[in-house]
Amino acid sequence: MRPIYLAASALALCLPYTAVAQGEVDKPIIVSASRSDEPVAVANYAGSVTVLDAEVLQQRQVRDIADVLRDVPGVAVTATPGQTQLRMRGSEGNHVLVLADGIEVSDAFAGEFDFGTLQADLGASVEVLRGAQSALYGSDAIGGVVAYRTANGCDRPGVAAYAEGGSKATFNAAARAGLCGDGHALALGATLVTTDGSPNARGGSRDIGRDGLTLSGKGSIDLASGVELRAVARYSNTEGDFNNQDFDPTSPTFGYVIDSPGVRYENEALYALAGLRVELLDGRWTHDLSGQIADVKRDSFTGDARDFGSKGQRLKGSYVTSLKLDGPDFAHGLTFAADIERERYRNTDPFGFAFTGARTARNIGLVAEYRATSERLDLGAAIRRDINNRFADTTTFRLEGAVNVSGSTRLRAAGGSGIKNPGFYELYGFFDGRFIGNADLKPEKSTGWEVGADQTFGGDAVRLSATWFQNRLRDEIYTDFPAPDFIATPANRATKSKRKGLEVSAHAQLGPQVTLDAGYTWLDATENGVEEVRRPGNIASAALAWSAPDDAASATLIVRHNGATDDVAFTDPSFIPVTERLDDYTLVNLAADVRLTNGIRLYGRVENLLDEDYEQVFSFVSPGRSVVAGLRIEL
Repeated sequence: MRPIYLAASALALCLPYTAVAQGEVDKPIIVSASRSDEPVAVANYAGSVTVLDAEVLQQRQVRDIADVLRDVPGVAVTATPGQTQLRMRGSEGNHVLVLADGIEVSDAFAGEFDFGTLQADLGASVEVLRGAQSALYGSDAIGGVVAYRTANGCDRPGVAAYAEGGSKATFNAAARAGLCGDGHALALGATLVTTDGSPNARGGSRDIGRDGLTLSGKGSIDLASGVELRAVARYSNTEGDFNNQDFDPTSPTFGYVIDSPGVRYENEALYALAGLRVELLDGRWTHDLSGQIADVKRDSFTGDARDFGSKGQRLKGSYVTSLKLDGPDFAHGLTFAADIERERYRNTDPFGFAFTGARTARNIGLVAEYRATSERLDLGAAIRRDINNRFADTTTFRLEGAVNVSGSTRLRAAGGSGIKNPGFYELYGFFDGRFIGNADLKPEKSTGWEVGADQTFGGDAVRLSATWFQNRLRDEIYTDFPAPDFIATPANRATKSKRKGLEVSAHAQLGPQVTLDAGYTWLDATENGVEEVRRPGNIASAALAWSAPDDAASATLIVRHNGATDDVAFTDPSFIPVTERLDDYTLVNLAADVRLTNGIRLYGRVENLLDEDYEQVFSFVSPGRSVVAGLRIEL
């Protein structure tokens, strides 16, 4: 939804034994690539995917998942206090579906997920599917899917914990316990992040701190042969400071972020899922029935007085049945899924300016999916029909295929359509004198395609992947400022938004103990010929990892480059937006650890090693250098 960008250079993803780019490696699997509960091997997936496993997150000492997502080709991250957004292949921040252990975790009120509330659990992993996935998941998946998974009790049995401290009064800690038995598994986890932070206003002195707590649980039990009951629960609470923008028309800093003592926010979310899975015909025919809830509450305060609030809730029930058939040349998979969803949302405006009654939206989604795999060829197709009580019913599709030309060369292609329904805030939001929702908005719709190639050299010592993609978005929702009051209100564009780009990734085993992974994205995202904002034309990252023999020590150097990009600034007292150019920046992080005894490691990291001065959003200053050290225990 807006204007942007140019080009630069690149590098991304690291660690031996991990899947880091499109369709490669025989070990990793993708759970989110199909509505079937049968995982898809990365080597058999014809789309674009990145898998960041637990080893990657641990060696890079990831605390906020948003940080490691900067290493994924095609992904742009912008972080400000209280809202961290992810844009995939030039899509908007609310065009990416986010799953946590199978639960849709976006805020039903805001219409998107705040990645600043997702802290890394011990043993967790992340899958990133790029390209429209609405044929599988419905609304929100125009740009792709981010699927975050915690480890179950059998994935990582035993006890693990860490505690660390460092710059800016930072203290982080996490603990996890996994139990694995005959026919049952249980995992419990807790994660704490806290910091006093640093100033985020230009020339400001007010530190912007944050405290986050996450509790999680995941378990399963076999009720009988071929019958499994499972449950997942997740609670997160994030509290932090933020600064307002100066909207005093007589001030020389009008439109800029300024120190705002006492201004803070609190985000609280509860997620849960329960499911029953039944296997028939020796596991070839499965049935899965599940129900989930996502309940999100957001408030902002000035001092002790609450000045804004919202509540959003999503209830969803799903039935999925899959049948596996083996033929002489192909293994076939047929899947049917039905989703019933109700979203409920409301303003909790303490001043009475906005309508505070609850509104609801209901949707039924019907999915048919087919997959076929052979030694040389992989095919996939999906179609979905969404029946919505507010918007016109719609059909989305996805087609994909890949062929192994030789033992070292693979060609692939995929295409499909996507949809994003307007969120509650866009439809009914209200902020006195500044924003009015638009109940007449239409859903955004997209179509797109991609072609790619994967090449290996020297066995698996060197892997190269390249993907070209193009997408078109219709009825894009943008923020308009109509005369005479120039109060912000969303509207659908009459023109088309076009996105095209190139994603390149490489993996190289430089020696027995040294691995280099790199990636680069070139993006051209325009709306009616104008660059869209917060979508850098060039993004790159690289990770160089070393490990000592017998894993006695390790070190990882991570370099992340974000190209120059446009942003919108409200520095004109008329509130008509002004386009500002944000400079490019390069961040360097260094992480290392050493084994003290079996099960105990000492570690440390330096973030923003070169103390780069940069802004991800206009006039919001990002943190400088920080140093952290800690102890990790695994028993």
